[in-house]
Amino acid sequence: MNDAVRHLVTNYNPKGNKIGWLMMSSILVEAWDLYSIAFVLVFIKAQYNPDPLLLGLAAAATQGGALFGAIAGGWLADKIGRRVMFLATMIMFIIVALAQAFVQSVEVLVVVRFILGVPLGSDISNGYTYIMDSMAKGEREVMGNRWQFMFAVGEVLTLAVIAVFLLMNLDHELVWRITLGLGAVPALIILLMRHDLPETAVWLVRRGKFREAKKVAMDMYNDPLAMLPDHDVVVPQPKAGEFLSDLKSDPIRWRATIYGWIACFCQGSEFSTFGFYLPVLFVMVGVSSVLGTDLVTMVLFTFAGIAGWVGPMLTPKLGQRGIARWGFGIVFFSLLFAAWAIYAGHTMLLPFAAAAMLWGHYWDASNCMTIPSVVAKPQYRGTASGFSYMFVKAPSFLAIFLFPSLFAAIGQAGATLFCAIFPLVGWLAATFILPEIYGYEHD
Repeated sequence: MNDAVRHLVTNYNPKGNKIGWLMMSSILVEAWDLYSIAFVLVFIKAQYNPDPLLLGLAAAATQGGALFGAIAGGWLADKIGRRVMFLATMIMFIIVALAQAFVQSVEVLVVVRFILGVPLGSDISNGYTYIMDSMAKGEREVMGNRWQFMFAVGEVLTLAVIAVFLLMNLDHELVWRITLGLGAVPALIILLMRHDLPETAVWLVRRGKFREAKKVAMDMYNDPLAMLPDHDVVVPQPKAGEFLSDLKSDPIRWRATIYGWIACFCQGSEFSTFGFYLPVLFVMVGVSSVLGTDLVTMVLFTFAGIAGWVGPMLTPKLGQRGIARWGFGIVFFSLLFAAWAIYAGHTMLLPFAAAAMLWGHYWDASNCMTIPSVVAKPQYRGTASGFSYMFVKAPSFLAIFLFPSLFAAIGQAGATLFCAIFPLVGWLAATFILPEIYGYEHD
């Protein structure tokens, strides 16, 4: 059985890129949700006039739901299969995303958005398990690192659609309802494209379903997996609680996973806090309208998308450690530069600092999910991916509540310096904790 898994991971797959891109495509859905709500909150506030806490919950609710979705979805991907989970999550997202467009109060919107976060968190963790199961070593690391590029594509598309609505002078209630509901459209397209994908051969082998595994391998790779018998067998399945003890048994996998958790938290924190700061930055340099902010942000994320494409291409050359160290280092110095520009009154330099920060962020965030997913054993891979994604969503949720207060208490420059703590910790972790695991293969 282990020989079959190693054979699949080492040699395949010729269709892996297609599968990888189909899994990455779900990030468009999450990006749409994250950035659409950020720009339409002003319209929701004007219509319902909720208190700041309730409005913050409307924005953060999907992050909270994603915490639960990541853990539960990753575990279920190991338990009942990758294919079942990615179909179920997309169906659930389509239904709940559409429901957003018809809510009649902010309280209901909070509940709907919390539920919406569950399939979002589940699908990301499940997508990584599918990529790691379906692609050969080396290729899977590059594909996994492309998730930030897909975020940028989703962000730019979302901002472009909102800009069109604003230019059309649509009623503001229609703008926020249509924008939130439109998230169901890419989800439906993804569901249709994924519908015919089979279960991964790796998962089937690990579950003892050899007949189906041989059929999948033959259909996809023209490989009969001759090392396996032609009948199914009963394979003892590990408990989810054994995930951490298994990692600790191997120093390389344990250190890589610890780094992944730290990097997930640091990149999530640096982006969530600085993301709050960006609109204020635009006002400081004279961009004050909703449409103007939308267009400037679209330009910045187009630039970030280039970084998200270049970073994975350089991963084979720089390694996972190199990409991480360069990324966190660029973010750290960009934030120091931004703080100096504020102190010195050179606010026109801030967009350049923001662009550099986003370039570095799209590198340091690229592999924080890939690394724990690569080093996890196939039987724990969904759990590993989901557990890691929890460290992305926790700071994203907390920052919405904590950072605005800090921002008001210590000012713009002080808050910018505070943000620099996160990339510094990430750089130290990449330098002193992360072993190079590009091309990693289990024993």
